[in-house]
Amino acid sequence: MSDATKTGAVLVVGGGISGLTAALEAAEVGNEVYIIEKNPYFGGRVAQLNQYFPKLCPPTCGLEINFKRVKNNRKIRPYTMTTVKSVSGGPGNYEVELETAPRYVNSNCTACGDCAEACTDEIDNAFNFGMNKSKAIYLPHEMAFPRRYVLDKDACSADCLEAVKGACKYNAIDTEMAAETFTVNVSSIVWATGWNPYDRKKLDNLKPESSPAIISNMMMERMAAPNGPTGGKILRPGDDKEIESIAFVQCAGSRDENHLEYCSYICCMATFKQMTYIRERYPEAKIYVFYIDLRTPGKYEHFREKLRTDANSSFIKGKVADIIAEDDGGVTVVAEDAVGGGKVQQKVDMCVLATGMKPALGEQGKALGLKMDGNGFVVSEPEKGMIAAGCAKSASDVYTCTQSATAAALKAIQNAQ
Repeated sequence: MSDATKTGAVLVVGGGISGLTAALEAAEVGNEVYIIEKNPYFGGRVAQLNQYFPKLCPPTCGLEINFKRVKNNRKIRPYTMTTVKSVSGGPGNYEVELETAPRYVNSNCTACGDCAEACTDEIDNAFNFGMNKSKAIYLPHEMAFPRRYVLDKDACSADCLEAVKGACKYNAIDTEMAAETFTVNVSSIVWATGWNPYDRKKLDNLKPESSPAIISNMMMERMAAPNGPTGGKILRPGDDKEIESIAFVQCAGSRDENHLEYCSYICCMATFKQMTYIRERYPEAKIYVFYIDLRTPGKYEHFREKLRTDANSSFIKGKVADIIAEDDGGVTVVAEDAVGGGKVQQKVDMCVLATGMKPALGEQGKALGLKMDGNGFVVSEPEKGMIAAGCAKSASDVYTCTQSATAAALKAIQNAQ
């Protein structure tokens, strides 16, 4: 189907905190806005956090009010499970082909949950980074917007599909739903495609798959979250042991020519934040932080200093060379001591790899005609109406992302006039 609009419309690609902010800023001054998100829900990475800076708020703090604003603004047309297939035209008059993947659940859904109770097949829970299972028909998370279930049809047996359809009293399950392609005409495009955690499995020297006790920093966020796989308890994966010691490995894959050449900016702050999670639950636990440099710019310096004086925390300047799985479920972290010389070996119950931020758009950006830097971030071209925002532009924290998104919206509006 074709959906042509008047000149002045803005397309926002990405429905995380940056995309939502840009869409709202543009719409609230009168522009028509399309906002698309490839996931079945809006909220992006912020929805997966336990807390975020600067106030250590839960995701509900910033997302719920934005969801309400989107619902109440008739200038905004939101689409989930939707991606850009092609971009043609030029500044002030772009024609963008979009494709919406089938959810297999229509708008009749009330999120009552009867379908999930009847479902007999399970999948890895992607929202929790595979740390637990969910039913093959599921609500992505408790704060999901839109609040509608999604069916992984390929993961269901024929009997399971029949049971799911039979359990829905609202006729909301449509297993014949197909992908839908449509076009929108817009004056400018804001690229707020966000980031992915760097794949820890690529860090061969750290042997992340040798022990379930080696997790990523985003897995720690989900573990600490009340709606996470452990209900907010920080327990060692594999045997659910309450931890007495933990190591954080900084720059896991970052500042490394074999992985990510750049500093991801937020990893050090994330570790300090996660130290507070440990302290809240385990006041006497030993914490070891292995680092190259500790980067906590500006207003975060006082937060760092408070945690550096923690009596049960040790900071070891040196690059981690190896992580050895132990028979009792723990691991030993082996690092070069850049200050004292030699090697440090520290046995801990659990290890967190502070993996960096990789721009999510990747090579697809070049195929769509975007200007990209050498690390895969989008370079804004305001004169063309192509504007990057948030972590699509550079590795950033939430506060910086919202500022960036507001600036992107202003540039998009100028192109739309």
